Amino acid sequence: MKKLLTDTDVDIELFQDDFKYIDQEYFLNIVSIFKITTANLNIGFLGMTKDTIYAYGQGICRWLSLKHDPKQPQQINILNGKKIIQVESGNEFVAVLTDDGLVYLASGDSRWKTNNTLRLISTGYDRFEMIASGVLHLLLLRQDGTVFALGDNTYGQLTGNSESSYDTVVNNGLTNVKIIACGSEHSLALTNTNRIYSWGCNNKGQLGLGDTNERRIPTLVSFFHGPIKNIMAGANHSLFLLEDGQIFGCGHGQRPINDKNPNAKVPTKIPIENVQSMACKNYQLTSYALDHSSQYYAWSRLNSSELFPLKKLDGQLKSFAAASAIQYAFPITFGLTSTIYTFKSNDPISNIGLLDNPDNYDIEFIIGDKRILACKCYLKISSKYYSRMFSGDWQENKKVIIKDYCYDVYYSYLRMLHTGNIRINQSNIAEFIDLANCYCDEQLMKHCQTFMRMILNERTLFTYLPLISKYKLDGMNDKLVELTIIDVIPKNKNNILKFLEWFFEQKSFVKQKICLANEKKPNKIHDN
Repeated sequence: MKKLLTDTDVDIELFQDDFKYIDQEYFLNIVSIFKITTANLNIGFLGMTKDTIYAYGQGICRWLSLKHDPKQPQQINILNGKKIIQVESGNEFVAVLTDDGLVYLASGDSRWKTNNTLRLISTGYDRFEMIASGVLHLLLLRQDGTVFALGDNTYGQLTGNSESSYDTVVNNGLTNVKIIACGSEHSLALTNTNRIYSWGCNNKGQLGLGDTNERRIPTLVSFFHGPIKNIMAGANHSLFLLEDGQIFGCGHGQRPINDKNPNAKVPTKIPIENVQSMACKNYQLTSYALDHSSQYYAWSRLNSSELFPLKKLDGQLKSFAAASAIQYAFPITFGLTSTIYTFKSNDPISNIGLLDNPDNYDIEFIIGDKRILACKCYLKISSKYYSRMFSGDWQENKKVIIKDYCYDVYYSYLRMLHTGNIRINQSNIAEFIDLANCYCDEQLMKHCQTFMRMILNERTLFTYLPLISKYKLDGMNDKLVELTIIDVIPKNKNNILKFLEWFFEQKSFVKQKICLANEKKPNKIHDN
């Protein structure tokens, strides 16, 4: 099981201060980011475009022997052609997991022996599906459910009484595991049989074992509240999210504020219902939660002296990154995130309470194993497509199965109908355009065209030209004219799209001819 995304989308505008010197062309091509932070330092960013991985910031560039340029992120050549599925960071190191199961590590700490480049963490032919980072240690979950560890072992956060291990990964004996998590100096694992194991530092009761004694081997946590959806760990606390939306915590700050001792030595219920996601950081004392009504919450401490109770965060926040900016006056990322650009309606509406409300719905949209709850009456008012749908044969139906669109895209579209806002990025633009075309939604199509105009340049032209051509996107000719090459592409607006389609076909044809020619070339060894 791969790591559940904490933030599926993050407003790129949150990091405008960090990226203020960068060429905007690069800025608009970012599809995913990770901010590398520690308790005291902002190390920099890893930024992903559709085809390339970049490093930006003095710290990360130094770790990788790259020259930091405030105006230009630096390409990480060793990751060319690879897709990043997870990034985690600790004190003076960052770990990257690729979709082929390999883990790479960069660090400014000589103990990790990265030699100013990305070190491949190898155990032979093993492949991994998840990583988790403490402040000084790293957990790796092999694809067969076996857990390995690397780094500092002062509190037994790797396992056993052995010395710290920065060179060789340690098998800690756990198998059949599906999720791993790391706090500052403690570790967690959730098995496929719904069992939680914890080990490492326990000075605040963060292991949930009823005491404050450290454990140097994985120890079973007594927890019988139901199927567990996710586990996470902060500086000295742990969080457990159940499938039914309940959330439990143990360790520092996980008991009510009026208790003399705010530390919970066993998993204790946090008074929030219908939680869909949660977030915390291995060096932070603060915890966050998001419920199904899109309300964000925060609790615990901002620093060593300021304790605050559970509270709702004001404003219509769009991500945990935005929530962190409220608490700390600067945004951080909780794992790898997708970046988004938000397009707003001229009519600022908000009827989010009618979406996915289990107390008020009469239609379910079924997408795979997920469902979205809604009200027919509101949808009929908001959309001509739904008005036709629920006025005909669908009138008495209580369930609609959606096969052509993924859950995230369809939920985002319904959310747009309820709030007036839509979040678009390079990974979902094709589905949104298709949906806008199928549902005859002019507003969504305008937002899609606006986004396309933002990201269209000489590098992305031939990626998006088939999409522009397929749906005959109105108003795109002007942008195409801006990309006209003198004496190569005709400047007649009426002919340019047709010419580019032809040129694209010719380019593909020539590429095929070159490949065939190369295949027919004799091997030079045989020529001798």
